[in-house]
Amino acid sequence: MKNLSLRTANSSDIQNLVILINQAYRTNNAASWTSEQSIVAGARINEQQLRHFLAQKNVRLFVADIQDNPQQGLLGCIGLTFQQDTVEIGTFCVAAAWQNQGIGRQMLKYAEMKAQEICANLKCYEMFVLDARSELIEYYERCGYVKTACIENYPIHANVGIPLIDLKLQQMKKSIMQ
Repeated sequence: MKNLSLRTANSSDIQNLVILINQAYRTNNAASWTSEQSIVAGARINEQQLRHFLAQKNVRLFVADIQDNPQQGLLGCIGLTFQQDTVEIGTFCVAAAWQNQGIGRQMLKYAEMKAQEICANLKCYEMFVLDARSELIEYYERCGYVKTACIENYPIHANVGIPLIDLKLQQMKKSIMQ
C-alpha cells in the first residue's frame, strides 16, 4: 500500500491499540492471518499490559495508518524489544479488513529497518510464533526467518489468553548481515 504511514505509538493510541490487537487476534474472520480464536480464549492484551509494555526503555511500538486518511483508524502495529544484539519482533498484527494487501510485509520490513537504525550492532531479529500456526511460520520463513531448536511453553502467567489446545512458542530468527 503506497500511502501507508508508520509512526511510533503514543499514549493517545492505547485504547485503539487494545481494540485492534484483541480484534486481530481474537476475532475469527475468513481473511485473517492473525486470529487465534479457535486455539486461544480470552483477551490478548489489556490497557494496563500495553501501558507497561510501552513504558519499557528497550521497547518501540509502531502503528500503521493511511497517510491521507488517519481518521480511518489504525491498520496495524508491530513492536520491537531490544536485548543486547538481538531484537524481538512481536505485538504484530494487521486489522482483519486490511489483511492480504501487503501491509504486514511492509510493516515487518519497516520494523527491521528501524531496529537497525535504533541499534546498529544488531546481529539478528527473533520472534516467537504459536507452533500450531503453520501458515504464519511458513509466512515468516518466506520473509527469511528460520525455526530454531528453541521451543517454549505457552506463557499462561502472562495473561495473554488461555490455550484451548496444547500450544508451544516456536522461536524463529533471521540473521542481520553486517
